[in-house]
Amino acid sequence: MMDPSQFKKKYNIEVRTEHEVTAIQRKEKSVTVKNLTDGTEYTEPYDALILSPGGEPVMPGSIEGIRSENVFGVRNVTDIVKLDTYIRSRNIREIAVVGGGFIGCEIAENLVRAGYQVTLIEALDQVMTPFDYDMAQILHKEMMDHGITLLLRDGVKKILPGAVELSGGKTVKAGAVVMAVGIRPETALAQKAGLSIGETGGIRVNGNFQTSDPSIYAIGDAIEVFGRLTRKPMRLALAWPAQMEARAAADHIFGLSNQQKGFIGSSVIRIFDLTAACTGLSEKAARQAGIPFQTAYVIPSDKVSLMPDAHPIHLKLVFETPTGRILGAQAIGKGEADRRIDVIAALLSMDGTLEDLKNMELCYAPVVSTAKDAVNMAALVGLNLLHGVYRQVPLTQVRELVENGAYIVDVREPGEFNAGHLKNAVNIPLSQLRRRMDEIPKDRPVYLHCRSSQRSYNAVMALQHCGFDNVYNIAGSYLAICLYEYPQDVLYHREKIVTEYNFR
Repeated sequence: MMDPSQFKKKYNIEVRTEHEVTAIQRKEKSVTVKNLTDGTEYTEPYDALILSPGGEPVMPGSIEGIRSENVFGVRNVTDIVKLDTYIRSRNIREIAVVGGGFIGCEIAENLVRAGYQVTLIEALDQVMTPFDYDMAQILHKEMMDHGITLLLRDGVKKILPGAVELSGGKTVKAGAVVMAVGIRPETALAQKAGLSIGETGGIRVNGNFQTSDPSIYAIGDAIEVFGRLTRKPMRLALAWPAQMEARAAADHIFGLSNQQKGFIGSSVIRIFDLTAACTGLSEKAARQAGIPFQTAYVIPSDKVSLMPDAHPIHLKLVFETPTGRILGAQAIGKGEADRRIDVIAALLSMDGTLEDLKNMELCYAPVVSTAKDAVNMAALVGLNLLHGVYRQVPLTQVRELVENGAYIVDVREPGEFNAGHLKNAVNIPLSQLRRRMDEIPKDRPVYLHCRSSQRSYNAVMALQHCGFDNVYNIAGSYLAICLYEYPQDVLYHREKIVTEYNFR
């Protein structure tokens, strides 16, 4: 962003590029510096020392061929230049990206946009693990729609000159391989100096980002931080926390106070036409932390639906029971998913509840939002679930319901139903529900859905008010069901449970 001469002129800070600190002498309060251009070494004294070595790409030694010339890690611009030079000079068209985290997904997208054929390999059953499995399916479909060959539940066994051999036996053509399986905190210098390492593998720091040596601070991807929601140590390789850690460390060096409450982890990624953002705990993270929770899943429009560029936004809200305290959220859509997550992140930092989110007074104009924003809608649904106003089942259970012959009512209009529906669903439109209630059984569970769960919620409430106590709303309804089922049907060659997929 700035060269050393400009940094010196503007801020009177001396920057020494192509210099590496190789050792820390804590007693002498000095560091040994090696000039990488001529190999000479010298000693530099310090009053306060700040370590910000970042992280290094994980290159699993168990993979045969991992050190081959066609294998690349991605940490900085220099790494990208090396990759670009290699594939251009050899006219390579097929590239494998190993790992479906932030870096892997971003690299895969950029390579596709540059005209390359990309295979994304992920050993887990989903990309982007900060998102829950159901939300990740939306991202899987987006990647598949844009030409990425997605291989999940399989790892790399061997890297060959022109291919990758997977653990499951499949061979993938690839003239170049990008390893993006994770970032390991760069702690070698700290360990060599005898500084304490935390239980997560990062450098241990206190609330002022001091290491076990009070004169030495550490910030960024190399450290272990405090998780505000789980009350446990965590590693958080994100830019916003690193910026705040840097400021807090500098403030403390100069005697300014710092109140460290811990981090919640907010992030965003752009994958082709979708923006995907999340904050706090996912459903699976809350479960792992042992926190009792429920989730609200809504799919409102990102702006008034009459607008020609209005699109659905998928928003999943995780909240604690019985308190209603917000634990986290995930949002995906063509619109401003990040703005919705920013609102929820602000409430998270203040221990906000569903009631607080319901009453958030947000900007409204038809061309940019809806009168009740998506976050308000999620809070309203969450409060209904928290107080037992109605019951729901997650879309992850719909396949089981269909295969077991559950009684499912589709309350969309006949034209929508005929364009695609669950194979065993009964079509009783909301507009006809009150005169056809006698068709709905009371002696067995009844599951209702529409396109996005709003009409089916109205149907559930109407039935409950008429004496039905066996009705459940399907969270997400048909739109979410199709987005959830389609990628898995394609990837794992499953029989579909719908007559036709609907994605709008």
